[in-house]
Amino acid sequence: MTDIISTVEFNHNGELLATGDKGGRVVIFQREPETKTEPFSQGEYNVYSTFQSHEPEFDYLKSLEIEEKINKIRWLPQQNAAHFLLSTNDKTIKLWKVSERDKRPEGYNLKDEEGRIKDISTVTSLQVPVLKPMDLMVEVSPRRVFANAHTYHVNSISVNSDYETYMSADDLRINLWHLDITDRSFNIVDIKPANMEDLTEVITAAEFHPHHCNLFVYSSSKGTLRLCDMREAALCDKHSKLFEEPEDPSAHSFFSEIISSVSDVKFSHSGRYLLTRDYLTAKVWDLNMERKPLETYQVHDYLRSKLCSLYENDCIFDKFECAWNGSDSVIMTGAYNNFFRMFDRNTKRDVTLEASRESSKPRAVLKPRRVCSAGGKRRKDDISVDSLDFTKKILHTAWHPTENIIAIAATNNLYIFQDKLNSEMH
Repeated sequence: MTDIISTVEFNHNGELLATGDKGGRVVIFQREPETKTEPFSQGEYNVYSTFQSHEPEFDYLKSLEIEEKINKIRWLPQQNAAHFLLSTNDKTIKLWKVSERDKRPEGYNLKDEEGRIKDISTVTSLQVPVLKPMDLMVEVSPRRVFANAHTYHVNSISVNSDYETYMSADDLRINLWHLDITDRSFNIVDIKPANMEDLTEVITAAEFHPHHCNLFVYSSSKGTLRLCDMREAALCDKHSKLFEEPEDPSAHSFFSEIISSVSDVKFSHSGRYLLTRDYLTAKVWDLNMERKPLETYQVHDYLRSKLCSLYENDCIFDKFECAWNGSDSVIMTGAYNNFFRMFDRNTKRDVTLEASRESSKPRAVLKPRRVCSAGGKRRKDDISVDSLDFTKKILHTAWHPTENIIAIAATNNLYIFQDKLNSEMH
């Protein structure tokens, strides 16, 4: 299934939305402008451009196949008419330029209309070439290829707020790149032990602070977050802050370490908070309070009794992402059965919604869903935890930077929901 969506990302003004898939393709959607005749057409996203970002490769030295799946896409802030984005698979990061062309030059002196070079002896007069209108063309071209810097699989890329540098993280190392320089990067975190048998944790995600170009955070498979300051040292192996919630000894089980692994970390737009996702919960951390999270939200606590079967079918290792809304007041993350969850931080209300073809007819209002645990009292539309489909999982979500528009990737379908009247959470 090469068309399974593996990443979703809005650009900085939300007018473009990019998805990457397991087949190495990137599809860019553009938001339609609102018209007087169709006031509801705004918010609809239509395909703007599709291109092949990565191809399958083979590492002959290690006899390893490198799959083409796009792990992450990150947009660069727009500086001119063109758009730029970074895309990465397990090993190679590429910078792409997306530009429009609606005029073509005509009237060359030394070329004919087909572009063939003329015999100079036949040129008897000079003419000034002119630009003529043509049908709009979207051109995508690779500008940089950042390769050969990661021994392990790349899980994160993040553009710095200085707009000149970005970082890429794999299981054991984080590298800092300049966007113009492809042949070298600086290693800023290295947690690889001298003896790999001593390895106790891996890096799971990393992100730059939205405003302070010297700060970044990375999460680990042990459930910890480390905030690092690049002003302190060139190699940030010693963190500035360590965010960790002490484990309740009475709740310890065989699965404790697996379900505490952080699968995603996101700075709030304000830069004051961190949002993390582990297997069962989403947590909001205050940068000024390291000892415990400010808020903990149960995403699907009803699965706690099912961990054994989720371990056997490998679902317990699924990596769910999380997202903030534009004002940092609501958080969103995915679950199973094509469900996704939203939590309002102010009212403490939460909702479970479903992204499926049956529930998502155009302009249809989404109905909140409820899951009841086995043996619990069922209401009319409740769904039993035993009938959840664990093959239908929403791992990748994105929220428009300023408006209540969300993009949900459900295997090979992309759903875009718009909250016209703020009715969803209030």
